[in-house]
Amino acid sequence: MDYKKNDLAEVTITDIGNDGEGIGKIDGYTLFIKDAVIGDTVSAKIMKAKKNYAYAHLEKVLKPSPFRVDAPCPVARQCGGCQIQNLAYEKQLEYKFNKVKNDLLRIGGFSQEEVAAVMEPIVGMDEPFRYRNKAQFPVGCDREGNLISGFYAGRTHSIIPVKDCLLGVEENKEILEAVLSYMRECKVSPYDEATGKGIVRHVLIRKGFSSEELMVCLIINADKLPHQETLVEKLQNIKNIVSVSVNINKEKTNVILGKETRTIFGLKTIEDTLWEVDPSTFKETEEGVTYSISPKSFYQVNPVQTQKLYSLALSYAGLTGKESVWDLYCGIGTISLFMAPHAKKVYGVEIVPEAIADAKKNAEINGFDNTEFYVGKAEEVLPKFYENPSDKDMTHPDVIVVDPPRKGCDEVCLNTMLQMKPERIVYVSCDPATLARDLRILVDGGYELKKVRPVDQFPHTIHTEVCCLLERLRSAIICTMRL
Repeated sequence: MDYKKNDLAEVTITDIGNDGEGIGKIDGYTLFIKDAVIGDTVSAKIMKAKKNYAYAHLEKVLKPSPFRVDAPCPVARQCGGCQIQNLAYEKQLEYKFNKVKNDLLRIGGFSQEEVAAVMEPIVGMDEPFRYRNKAQFPVGCDREGNLISGFYAGRTHSIIPVKDCLLGVEENKEILEAVLSYMRECKVSPYDEATGKGIVRHVLIRKGFSSEELMVCLIINADKLPHQETLVEKLQNIKNIVSVSVNINKEKTNVILGKETRTIFGLKTIEDTLWEVDPSTFKETEEGVTYSISPKSFYQVNPVQTQKLYSLALSYAGLTGKESVWDLYCGIGTISLFMAPHAKKVYGVEIVPEAIADAKKNAEINGFDNTEFYVGKAEEVLPKFYENPSDKDMTHPDVIVVDPPRKGCDEVCLNTMLQMKPERIVYVSCDPATLARDLRILVDGGYELKKVRPVDQFPHTIHTEVCCLLERLRSAIICTMRL
């Protein structure tokens, strides 16, 4: 049967797509249906039909899946943040585990036996809500001209009013109410993307889970925030706010933060401590690292899971205090400093100069004198040190840790890692697809994949982190990729 726009179809959902949509088939014809979950039988209206597949709108759940749950958030379906909140959490974990496994099979080209031997159970959360230490709320007006803040609807820049996101901290609601109250009282307008006029673009809120310190930063389309003393006065009434700032962004862009940040009350940064956990039980130890966090710092948004992720990375590194370690894509030194107490020397590289400044400050805060940080692209900095060696530990480290962006590692970077021949490579990834691609290159270059463990860093979304261990095969011939 040929399907066309507005046709109704009844289908049972058997899989989840890359964006969290339900997938069902009718006589080989595939339907992608947002908000449908595995096991549902649904009625769906075709919205966009292609030869072999179509995108459809969920009209009605005819028979709910045993894995379907009522999403606690009242706007979960409209909001673009939580793609799978209506799927039972255990099933979410199963989906993410299978996604990592299938990417290793399909993209990495590993065999079923190889994958089964290295995959370890996914690390989930006991309480998969209220885990985000950072939120960025766009500010605008509804159709009646009322001030609103919230999140963008999926694939749009239409704001869904939300003051209390259930993934964020409870303090967000009170802070947003104070900001909107200030804007109404002082007649401060929100930014309008269409015209480029208006002042307040976003409200950025960060919380240190261990310190309980709160930071508020308004991103503004102006050189100065009008009546900023009124805003500060309102925010001072909220417990634990220690930093209020404005970030200047007058560009017509989708990039949220501009280059300049000015503190208008309190401290420039807040602090948070990540504790090492026992990788077998995930119970906290007394060892931890404290980080200084600015509005622009890259810092993992889920500290509860980050402790588990970094502790796994530390255990995979197998440090005894005698090793040299390279941390590529090091950000503000989060993983570097987790390794530092257990290593002889740690070197970090990151493209963002402000992040490297934060990394050096964080090393100082914790009293580490065995770290060095360098500004630049990993794929450019690493080859320079290898080609012009000044320190054997730098050119032939015992361990290389990589935590790249979603696009994965650059080919030049991977090639240099192979040339440096570390005993172990610990790969932390936020994209299982590019991870699988890079693991294949490293394994073909003379490494054995020993462990792969997903960590659910982002419950109720389609995203997951993965921690992997590779060990060098001593008898292998290390291949250099052709560039």
